[in-house]
Amino acid sequence: MAGLPRGRAQDTLTGRTPSRPAAHWLITAPLAVLLLGLGYLWLNSLDFEAARELRAGAARSTVTLLDDQGLVMARIGDGRGDYVELDEMSAWLPAAAIAIEDHRFYHHPGIDPIGIMRAMLKNAMALDVVQGGSTITQQLAKLAFVGPERSYTRKVKEAIYALTLEWRLTKDQILEAYLNKVYLGAGAYGVDAAARHYFGKPASDIDLAESAMLAGLIKAPSHFAPTRKLERARARANVVLGRMADQGVISRDQASQAIARPASLASSGQASRNDGYFTDWVAAESRLYASALHPKLIVQTTFDRTLQHHAEQAAESVFERHAGKARATQLALIAMTPDGRIKAMLGGRGYGDSQFNRAVDAKRQPGSAFKLFLYLAALDEAILPENRISAQPIDVDGWRPRNADDAYPKRVSIAHAFTHSVNTAAVRLAEHIGREKIAQKARQLGITTKLHGHPSLALGSAEVTLLELTSAYATVANGGVMVWPEGINSIAGADRVGLYQRSVIDERVLSADAVEAMTAMLEDTLIEGTGWRAQMPGFVAGKTGTSSDYRDAWFVGFTQDLVVGVWVGNDDGTPMQEVSGGGLPAMIFSEFITRSGGAPEKQKAPGSSEDAIAILSGG
Repeated sequence: MAGLPRGRAQDTLTGRTPSRPAAHWLITAPLAVLLLGLGYLWLNSLDFEAARELRAGAARSTVTLLDDQGLVMARIGDGRGDYVELDEMSAWLPAAAIAIEDHRFYHHPGIDPIGIMRAMLKNAMALDVVQGGSTITQQLAKLAFVGPERSYTRKVKEAIYALTLEWRLTKDQILEAYLNKVYLGAGAYGVDAAARHYFGKPASDIDLAESAMLAGLIKAPSHFAPTRKLERARARANVVLGRMADQGVISRDQASQAIARPASLASSGQASRNDGYFTDWVAAESRLYASALHPKLIVQTTFDRTLQHHAEQAAESVFERHAGKARATQLALIAMTPDGRIKAMLGGRGYGDSQFNRAVDAKRQPGSAFKLFLYLAALDEAILPENRISAQPIDVDGWRPRNADDAYPKRVSIAHAFTHSVNTAAVRLAEHIGREKIAQKARQLGITTKLHGHPSLALGSAEVTLLELTSAYATVANGGVMVWPEGINSIAGADRVGLYQRSVIDERVLSADAVEAMTAMLEDTLIEGTGWRAQMPGFVAGKTGTSSDYRDAWFVGFTQDLVVGVWVGNDDGTPMQEVSGGGLPAMIFSEFITRSGGAPEKQKAPGSSEDAIAILSGG
């Protein structure tokens, strides 16, 4: 049949499996005997009935996410399409996979010493790991039996399983099972799910260019994902086509024609909306409740579509006007109610470009936004906002912090030191009360990342996530009652059987006096301090944060109804052009709150009129 790829496809059409030259068996036999000997007792305990049931899958788990109004916002399956037999697939697909992943697939017994030696040589020449030596059979063994564990023991198990699979199954059965299990990005497991997701058609209908693109995803699905960088995915597909032509699987003309007419995405495979950050986060949490009895879940989330839209508009509006000259490329935003219900989330500027959730997973230095814990710890020690402290230069174990304006007043009030981010005063205060008390306060308010004991801890040199820092500020907005951030209100099975219900936390971790004093200082930060760009009519409070060399800029603030955290920076840690927390982050906060209806008024208790008392001397 003209135009069909040679190799596996032609053998499948004739019903014959290619012969395996005796020479290759002689080369690999000693290694195979050694591995089988070492694993003999272990092998006897394994249940290889599973090898005959590679086609069978667990009950399909699906998650239906509802927004806070009860409307469906996403339906997430387990990412598996139909199981497709090898002869039902487009003939180009297995041929492309073999060409790029294991061109000696039909000529080795599951492990390929020649391929291993070739990979070792190339890696040695490149002084890096540029090529692997795993065969398709080994990859199937890893997918089906061994898992993602990284160890020498895992490699031995993988090899033994691969040899056993070759013993129990035919080459075509192994290839078929592999192509139905391999992960190809965007939650798609198996070639049918991937073909339907990216191209809107089953695996039986895809052409040569589309087959090459899918085969190219196997190596690194997230890096080559066409939903992120279509041109990169096409370039990878061209590599696959080149390999197929080099190996004689297709002609040079066929490769040229496929390169000239590259694969295009169906509308369903286009980049997802920015609410994908939230849905990914919630779906991962929800799946913990799935089981054989309840494979289909209905999840009532806390998500507010309107606030999400306002967040996207506010972020892009500020970025379009200022990010270019500021040399800032990324951002993250979280908006939650004072009791911790996540209403909007931006994990980056575009979910389609990068699915990495900077709001939840990125750990960065918060700068002065971390001073919340220092000053709350000071309040616990009966140090009041009106008390005064030296802002003169200080040396702690050879480390000398500087103030942003290079001004070092003899004395300032505790409140002034907080609202104007006076670093020398903050470090002196931290050394007075003890660094461990600052760390204890941070952990008490939900900071789970590791905190170091260096004196710079007071200035926010330890790394935290935007989610946990925003939640800590929410505890202040919540009147001192502990806040655990959540995106789920309830989870039920398809039969409406309740599996989870968000509970109300009633654990007070801050005194009423501490909340009142801290809230007043956070308000003053916007009125007369570093956060003035976030000031607006109504009640609003917050704190700025800037890490060394302007690598990270933060603003975390709250109104009566919302607590919002914003981070701006670059993924690679490149310094920005003097972007502080009072710049782009404060502007995004202000724009978001304004678009969301502004800051309502809030009745506040009157402040103290007692005279300031000097409690700490300079030095």
